[in-house]
Amino acid sequence: MRILLLNPNTSTSVTDLLAGQVGTMAGATATFVPATARFGAAYIASRAALAIAGHAALDAFAEHGRDCDAVFLACFGDPGLLALREVSPVPVVGMLEASCREAQRVAGRYAIVTGGALWKPMLRECVASLGVGDGLAGIRTIARTGSEIAKDPEAALSDLAAACRACAEEDRAEAVILGGAALVGLAARLQPHVPVPVLCSVTSGVKAVVAAAAAPYRRPPAVAADNVGLGHALATLLAPREAIG
Repeated sequence: MRILLLNPNTSTSVTDLLAGQVGTMAGATATFVPATARFGAAYIASRAALAIAGHAALDAFAEHGRDCDAVFLACFGDPGLLALREVSPVPVVGMLEASCREAQRVAGRYAIVTGGALWKPMLRECVASLGVGDGLAGIRTIARTGSEIAKDPEAALSDLAAACRACAEEDRAEAVILGGAALVGLAARLQPHVPVPVLCSVTSGVKAVVAAAAAPYRRPPAVAADNVGLGHALATLLAPREAIG
């Protein structure tokens, strides 16, 4: 199966990091086709950047999503997830939603740890909008942003471990999600220092998207509208059929 690995950030280094990791996680089960947003923030760290990334995700899907069996939205805020599901003929899996649903399955109470203080209120809003907040015990962030963690993950390990332990000991979480594309691969390194399971959001997303690609899927009704100023591929995707013909 072919899965679109859609990075709604503009950082190609994050896309490359993810592409190497998800290929190993999925093995021979799936081929991931990487795509990076052509506009927007290098790394999302504000509501404005998150909103722009939703548009960028739609744009990238329209450009690169042909002949794919599923889409993996590889950003922990899941920008544009519901909009992508509205226009995509194949399943779309978001990293945040997938990891929260896995945490709900394995624990009664779960928490989230990620980089960048601005993400705390944003994630509360995202979790609520996706309907996966049941059992959420807390959200903790460290001062280093995702961009900074991607550049020097070693420097962030002690702060991430402390935040994960605080989730377990102070928030009474029974599992902790380590959230963010830039944090891929760090959960296993933190696990020996945390008394509850530490889930990698990327791993959760890969498992969910591979399962979704293999399962029966009902294509949503086509969405069509007249638009102005969109990229050619996205305008074509959304155009009424008579306009295309």
